[in-house]
Amino acid sequence: MRLIPVENLSEEDAAKELEHLSELIAHHDTLYYLKDNPEISDAEYDELRLRNSAIEERFPHLIRDDSPSLRVGAPLIGPFKKVQHRKPMLSLDNGFEDQDIFDFIERIRRFLNVSRETIIEIVAEPKIDGLSATLDYQMGHFALGATRGDGNEGEDITANLRTLKDIPRLIEASDFPKATEIRGEVYMRHEDFMAMNEERNAKGEAIFANPRNAAAGSVRQLDPRVTAKRPLKFFAYSCDDYSSFQVQTHWEFLEKLKEWGFVVNPLARLCKSAEELLAFYHELEAERATLPYDIDGIVYKVNRLDWQSRMGFSTRAPRWAIAHKFPAQKAQTRLNDIFIQVGRTGALTPVAALEPVTVGGVVVSRASLHNEDEIARKDVRVGDTVVIQRAGDVIPQIVSVVLEKRPADSQPFEFPHVCPVCGSHAIRLEGEVARKCIGGLVCSAQAALRLRHFVSRDAFDIEGFGSKHVDAFYKEGLVKYPQDIFTLEARDSRSLTPLRVREGWGPLSAQNLFKAISDRREISLHRFIYSLGIPQVGQATAKLLARHYVSYLSWKEAMILAKDQNSQAFSDLMSIDGIGPSVTEDLVAFFDEPHNLDVLEALLKEIQVLDEVLPDIGSSPFANKTIVFTGSLQHMTRSEAKVKAESLGAKVSSSVSAKTDYVVIGEDPGSKAKAAKELGVTILGEEEWLKMLV
Repeated sequence: MRLIPVENLSEEDAAKELEHLSELIAHHDTLYYLKDNPEISDAEYDELRLRNSAIEERFPHLIRDDSPSLRVGAPLIGPFKKVQHRKPMLSLDNGFEDQDIFDFIERIRRFLNVSRETIIEIVAEPKIDGLSATLDYQMGHFALGATRGDGNEGEDITANLRTLKDIPRLIEASDFPKATEIRGEVYMRHEDFMAMNEERNAKGEAIFANPRNAAAGSVRQLDPRVTAKRPLKFFAYSCDDYSSFQVQTHWEFLEKLKEWGFVVNPLARLCKSAEELLAFYHELEAERATLPYDIDGIVYKVNRLDWQSRMGFSTRAPRWAIAHKFPAQKAQTRLNDIFIQVGRTGALTPVAALEPVTVGGVVVSRASLHNEDEIARKDVRVGDTVVIQRAGDVIPQIVSVVLEKRPADSQPFEFPHVCPVCGSHAIRLEGEVARKCIGGLVCSAQAALRLRHFVSRDAFDIEGFGSKHVDAFYKEGLVKYPQDIFTLEARDSRSLTPLRVREGWGPLSAQNLFKAISDRREISLHRFIYSLGIPQVGQATAKLLARHYVSYLSWKEAMILAKDQNSQAFSDLMSIDGIGPSVTEDLVAFFDEPHNLDVLEALLKEIQVLDEVLPDIGSSPFANKTIVFTGSLQHMTRSEAKVKAESLGAKVSSSVSAKTDYVVIGEDPGSKAKAAKELGVTILGEEEWLKMLV
């Protein structure tokens, strides 16, 4: 389907492709952020995100709660202690063409409603290809260091970061905040990287593929003495909250960082127009190969901090910043084989096994071929010489085939019509891009992945119940459905081969797993909703639903009643800002399936779903109120008004109903103002709205 231009996609095709892209991007996020072992290139990854964003822009009502545009990083795994960031460490939106940067500046003007004569200063900083980290300082002392993790929680790597000379242990300056987080990038210089690899090779140790992987692996060592021997550097570039600093601009902040002993990238530049930004971009692009460290683009940030504050953040990224990425690098290699992977939804994805080749200093050996249409379009065959491209430090995408080098006996690739995992038929429905296994619950590739999702960090978060154990328990028939997890201990006590005597287990590890399961018999509503794996219901949508319905029983009852499109329950669901017709259809379909209700009933006998705890927003007059904006506002843009309302604890809806508390009207309000009058909803003029904000 990715071959079809976005403007030609039907709504049904768009929804299906967004589902596939969400799953695919989440997979690659885990490999990149947590395992330091990516399997696709930066260019291919960016292409997936661009495609996802383009479809969402054309079909905004199809945006999924688990959309890649609403998340950053990946759930945490591994031995390090989890720590909560003061404020989320978000990702950045990307730009690739010069026009993207002109559009970025134009969006800033529109959001802030400033004239074309107004100069918008932008700070441009090289985008270091390393590992993001945050440094927590208390009374000037470096107290805690963490990775970015999933953006909200990171891994505690304090002991390792203390070994870096670029990170001050103590800052005694009087103007340094009492408590703050300084953020930046851990990286490795080319010269140091090559010297380290030469030393490792001489000792017979495995060498690192590239500086980024070397840096990421070094700061995640269990023994800080190993980290201390690695030549790591640190560039500081931001903080969690500028309000604690006595500065008005980001440029002033960078100057302060240098005064306090941090290392700031010396190539950073203050620009006053898109033309200046692009001139710097092309200048740095030409010098990129001669720089002593890897960069994969330039980050542009609005300089004025008050403007940054006004613009705020989307779910995944700040609106006042963008990363301008460099173009991909290319090489040729042989395609040795094509094998098939089966995803959680049953989709069969072809993967190319490549003759290992070095591209920009990185050895790559695999690339996704997406689907059978992509293979047919490019006529990719086993034995072909293919052109691959990469940007950054990961595995490439296949751009084309070198036909003049094709073997004389080559044959077109025949896409399998049976599942390679369970042997069930793999069918392709009309209008769908992916061929899918119809094995359902009999296919371990699907069922086990659904269970992995259920126990994952953002769902039930069962410590020690990783994918390896899920797969093993499923294969042995110990856990087939979610409720089986919570009856495992009782069944194990009656088993002739209890867990404690199985290979790889012991009394203590079995006891720890059962305790971890028992500790999760109570779960918040939003986590529970997310754990069910309802199509298009990711973390963001789960939180919207939980906040709106508060209790599980209220939510369940409403979803069942919403089957009737003439019901109040259906209208109420559709009125939630961010819940469109497609998501509503999937929610209703889930509760209309008797099998799902049976699973829920069995599961609720084992666990308790807690009512959602609503945020404490003090004395805000809009706390937990539903607001609809209509008409043109004069003092702020609609986007800015929505951000402001949500920060005060309001729910912003796209339609007026009997449950709406306020309708804020600007000029030419239209039918929503009329509906508010008919329903007796309180109507506020823009001036009244602004007075209530004070």
